[in-house]
Amino acid sequence: MTLPMTTLEAFAAIPLAAVCCDQTFGKDEARVIREQLLGRTADREREPSAFGLLISGLLKRFREESWQGLIASAAPLLSREQQEMAFALACQLIHCDRIVTPEEQQFLVVLAEQLPFTPARAQQILEMCDLLSRDFVTEAVS
Repeated sequence: MTLPMTTLEAFAAIPLAAVCCDQTFGKDEARVIREQLLGRTADREREPSAFGLLISGLLKRFREESWQGLIASAAPLLSREQQEMAFALACQLIHCDRIVTPEEQQFLVVLAEQLPFTPARAQQILEMCDLLSRDFVTEAVS
């Protein structure tokens, strides 16, 4: 039997599930999740080894419960604001390599359905993450 999550674990579980939902965990995703989670006030004081234990414990839960079980356990433990932040972070992580797989798209659909904000709000967050993740392209000026 799995122990209940703390709020900090629940907040980290959603973006971690996002990067693992397609069975890959690339270096861009690892860098962004580390920067984003350690940059939050609650995690800023955390020792690197404690952060490693947090991620290891969540990965263990992911293997036992799948990403669906992980987000189902985590989402109800978060406030509405925390849920929005976790959804935005999940979107950012999925878009950080500029490739959104069908598995990642499905993850975002399922996650948005489990969170109590409106589909319009979820779409706003998705569009912003997509916009921010686009690569800068220069056009030749004649």
